[in-house]
Amino acid sequence: MKALIQRVTRASVTVEGRTVGAIDHGLLALVGVEKGDDEVAVERLLHKLLHYRVFGDTEGKMNLNLQQVEGGLLLVSQFTLAADTRKGLRPSFSSAAPPAEGDRLFHLLLERAEATWPKVASGEFAADMQVALVNDGPVTFLLES
Repeated sequence: MKALIQRVTRASVTVEGRTVGAIDHGLLALVGVEKGDDEVAVERLLHKLLHYRVFGDTEGKMNLNLQQVEGGLLLVSQFTLAADTRKGLRPSFSSAAPPAEGDRLFHLLLERAEATWPKVASGEFAADMQVALVNDGPVTFLLES
């Protein structure tokens, strides 16, 4: 699994004109599920999302994690993160998990996140989503499980 995380001051996801998920200060995580991903990958990614130190301490150094700053976590499925872009000028999605497996693992990540942390929101799997955010920093990292 991959997650492109962005430290945000706010972020939201809209589907067909309605807001389906929103957070204030925290992390927006665009999540891609690849072939071969499993429950262990879900657990590793969730651990990283909650514990990766990307928030500034009193000296401005990235020493604090999402839980320490009591931030929100907005999970958005994005199968395009699983694309192979090494060759040619068009992405190949052969490494992406099949839709049913991607759906299952994304929702498992969402369920485990909600059971672990009270400030979790999400987009809708396989929906045409509009994601709005204010990237804080900007701070952006690609996490892999």
